[in-house]
Parts: sequence; C-alpha cells; structure tokens
Amino acid sequence: MILEAKKRLFDVLCSLIGILLMGIPMLILFVLASIDTKSNNFFFQTRVGQFGNFFTICKFKTVDPVSGKISSFGKFLRKSKLDELPQLLNVLVGDMSLVGPRPDIPGYYDKLEGQARKILELKPGITSLASIKYRNEEYLLSKQENPLRYNDEILFPDKVKMNLEYYYNRTFLLDLRIIIKTFI
Repeated sequence: MILEAKKRLFDVLCSLIGILLMGIPMLILFVLASIDTKSNNFFFQTRVGQFGNFFTICKFKTVDPVSGKISSFGKFLRKSKLDELPQLLNVLVGDMSLVGPRPDIPGYYDKLEGQARKILELKPGITSLASIKYRNEEYLLSKQENPLRYNDEILFPDKVKMNLEYYYNRTFLLDLRIIIKTFI
C-alpha cells in the first residue's frame, strides 16, 4: 500500500513537471500534426486499465483520416514516441502510471485467465520493460505473413510473461531503472 501511494505521488509530480516542461513543445507538435493530418490532432481510444476497467487513452493523431495511412509527420511522431506525450494527462488523472504494462485494446488483457490476471491489478503505464523490448513492434508485425497471429502467439504471451515478472518484482527502484532505460 505504501509503495502504491509513493508511486502515485511520483506519477503526479512527474506528470505535472512533464506537462509544464513539455507544454509548449506539445502545443507545437499538436499544431504541426493537425496541419499534417488536416484534423483535430488528438486521438482517443478505449483501452483496458486497472482491474479490467476501460478508460480513454489520449495520443497525438498520426493517421490521415482521409487516406487511412500514417501521415508523414505521424511517422516521425510514432518513431520518436512523441505521439505518446498526451498520456501524461492520463497519468495525472490517475488512469495510467509512468511505469506499468502498456494498456491494450479490449480483447487482450481483459481476457487473461488464472495467474496472468494479476497484471490487471497494476495501473497501465507509459513505459515498461515489454514496451522497451518491443519498441519496434509495428516494424516486427509488418514483416510477418500473419501479423495478428504473430502478435497473439508470440508477442502478447511474451509481454504477459514480462509484465507478470514486473508484478512480482516491482519496486520504486525498478521503476526508476525502467524510466532511465526508456530514455536511453
């Protein structure tokens, strides 16, 4: 319980500092991405959160709504992970944490069974060891003959294994290591 309170305090402080420091750059990215996609540039999507409750994640939009393809600036945002900066708002309001399993769309984490459901006790995070390992997930999937099957049979089970290891071994120091590793 003390770990969770410390983690929440750390999340609030870091997300506030991040929003203050990145506010102007986020505004610039918002304007550039809005021009690039010719639309309001926020992307909202339902994701599975703590205890299997759904929440709405916020990101910068990277897909052109007319063509349905990733925009030119969107490619940069995704590759640099800058499209994820608005998730600092999700952290601030308590839907997410800085570190925890990446929130997935319905149909994955909410369908876990047995011991794997322990993952749902954690708040989803902006970063995790699994998200660091699979930072090139889109590229990996694009090289597969059957990307959905590859995700369901290879990637997702490995992420579940890694997130369970995090669940059982989480400490404040481990979170700091994951944050540092994310930036490196």
